[in-house]
Amino acid sequence: MVRIFLLLLALLAASPAVFAEDSAVDRISANKTLRVCIWPDYFGISYRDPKTQQLSGIDIDMAKALGRDLGVRVEFIDSSFARLIADLTEERCDIAMFAIGITPLRVEKLRFTKPHLASDIYAITTQSNRRIKTWNDIDKPGAVVAVAKGTLHEPVMAGKLKFATLKVFDTPHAREQEVESGRADVFMTDFPYSLRMLKTTDWARLIKPDSAYHITPYAYAMRPGDDRWHTRVEQFVADVKRSGELKAAAERHGLLAIAVLD
Repeated sequence: MVRIFLLLLALLAASPAVFAEDSAVDRISANKTLRVCIWPDYFGISYRDPKTQQLSGIDIDMAKALGRDLGVRVEFIDSSFARLIADLTEERCDIAMFAIGITPLRVEKLRFTKPHLASDIYAITTQSNRRIKTWNDIDKPGAVVAVAKGTLHEPVMAGKLKFATLKVFDTPHAREQEVESGRADVFMTDFPYSLRMLKTTDWARLIKPDSAYHITPYAYAMRPGDDRWHTRVEQFVADVKRSGELKAAAERHGLLAIAVLD
């Protein structure tokens, strides 16, 4: 028994790293690769152009900046809000960088940095819809409101709507089809995605709330339990805010109105 105890002490003295916290920092450094989960349909955030296949957006810029800061290459991994928690906790990626809304459900499963963006909820209807003229027309008997599964809009609208019918769809594209076809009156989204709809379609019409409706802070997310990695990313976020790099990226992608720079 004494021999075993002495052997353990010798192992600890010779290789303290064996007992160190298992951190993404070590894996990233060893592999020279930062794996970043993104949602490639998020206009202005992490958007893949369907024609060129090139990625652009504020969080593409920030992911590349984090890679430079760490001295490693960046590997982008397609994810979604529905798969977000599983992709992080099962370690398909080291960090999710696609403006993740900080919600109670996600806070139970993930760990977040301080916010870098914050958006209210907006509605998209069609140019021809006669039922929805203003925000106050949305929660009325007979109105149909579409949301995408796994987005923050699903629980928020489930709690807020009293009279309208809420329908949840598996993908953002499906909710858009419902509105464009007239089967739903509006779909709920945020500031960046509303920009996409207005710039890339000829049928979309934006409905803004009359006052703050449900502002959600957005941040970067990681699996819980890795304090070293969380601290390292928090330092990066603080640095890009202080240097003006985050502000410049927000301006570049038309998101300065929702940037959190302090």
